[in-house]
Amino acid sequence: MTQQADVLVLSAHPDDAEFGAAGTVARWTEEGKTVVYVICTNGDKGTSDRTLTPDQLSEIRQEEQKAAAAVLGVQAVVFLDYPDQGLEDTPKLRKRVVRLIRTYRPRVLVTSDPYRRYLWHRDHRIIGQVAMDAVFPYARDHLAYPDLLAQGLEPHKVKEIWFWGAEDINYRSDISATFNRKIEALRCHASQIREFKRSDPVSWLRDRCREMAQEEPFELAEGFHKVELPE
Repeated sequence: MTQQADVLVLSAHPDDAEFGAAGTVARWTEEGKTVVYVICTNGDKGTSDRTLTPDQLSEIRQEEQKAAAAVLGVQAVVFLDYPDQGLEDTPKLRKRVVRLIRTYRPRVLVTSDPYRRYLWHRDHRIIGQVAMDAVFPYARDHLAYPDLLAQGLEPHKVKEIWFWGAEDINYRSDISATFNRKIEALRCHASQIREFKRSDPVSWLRDRCREMAQEEPFELAEGFHKVELPE
């Protein structure tokens, strides 16, 4: 059964999408576009608080992610519940992503850049690569996963994939009017904001977004590497 969405956001961890694309997501939802989040891991390891168990942290982070998505007007949040630091490029994960693409049939898929060099969380690299492979060629080809066809999940061609965290930025998205909603969504991730090692994270982030928008006709931007898929 398909459930049409304009945009599918594939995030390795709770809060990744807010750091990478929340201003753009907020703009899309304000324009009436339907956005669905897929959160691949449960974030059960990203803390310095030794009083928290992995299960407690996972529950906290899931609730924080739901709250952030609500701020941004995201229609639905799907949790795949892999352990933090536990993503692998496997046929099973690839098929799960293909199933989601064929279910929601997005025009645009947004995720983390798998090609960023050196210092980059392995989960970010892996889910970006899995997403790229799922989009092209698996989701589009009818002979890939014939059992999905039998379930009514027809092939689907994603038109564009947008990578956040890219070193090779080729598209800057105007978030001048939605920056405050990006900050509001990030503040929902209280367990992660406490881990942030900057005294004024809002000013730091605003400066980054202002720098990203240099030479553009707007003040604040999120940067992506955008790939247009062949017809």
